[in-house]
Order: sequence, then structure tokens, then C-alpha cells
Amino acid sequence: MSESERSYPQPAVNVETQPFWDGTAAGKLLLKRCRDCGESHYYPRAICPFCFSAETEWYEASGQGQIYTYSVMRRAPVPYVIAFVTLAEGVSMMTNIVDCDPDAVAIGQDVQLTFRETEGGFALPVFTPAAA
Repeated sequence: MSESERSYPQPAVNVETQPFWDGTAAGKLLLKRCRDCGESHYYPRAICPFCFSAETEWYEASGQGQIYTYSVMRRAPVPYVIAFVTLAEGVSMMTNIVDCDPDAVAIGQDVQLTFRETEGGFALPVFTPAAA
């Protein structure tokens, strides 16, 4: 089996996360930013985790990041890389690193956004090593 044969489960979508998933369907990674303290945060939620303000807004992320840490899951039928990626915007997200040799992934490696379709038809944000 190749990476492309790996399936991704459908995400749990609710009223707070619907704009995020609408963004991924349009090929965009949306983050939240607090209008009061200016901090960006991920995962999508209505209340700022830094100052507890309800004054948050959506904005489009650059799609660029660096691998903070990772692990290669080899016990799965198709081995895959799960990682924490620190985005250029400063937030970190748990994701998969795709379209690469799992043994070539490295901490500090530059990555760029791409998407994979889930079992439910949603677009899941994942990352691939950036071109050198």
C-alpha cells in the first residue's frame, strides 16, 4: 500500500468549527486571532485561550511551517508520519507529513500545506516537505 491508499476518518464538525472546514474545502487553512490581545490560536474555538475574550476572528494562514517533533507510526497497515508543525503564524498543530520517505523526516524541516480527502469528503490539512 502506498501513502495515497491511506484513509483519513471524517472529522467531527460542529457550529464552532464549520468555518474551518469550509475553508479547507476552498483550499485554505483558517486560524483564529483574538481582536483584544492579538494572539493567534489553533484549534478553532470561539473564546481566546490567552485572555478569554470572545472577540475572535478567522484569517488565512500562510501554509508554511516547520516540524517541531514527529513520530513514524509503523504498526499501521500503511506507515505514516504524525507531527506537530509550528506554523509561520506561531501556532502549532498536530498533523500528518505526507508525500515523503518517513525516514527522511527531520525536526526543524520546512513544510508546506496540502490537503487530503477524508472518508466523509472533507479536506484535511496535512503537510509535505517544502522544496529546497
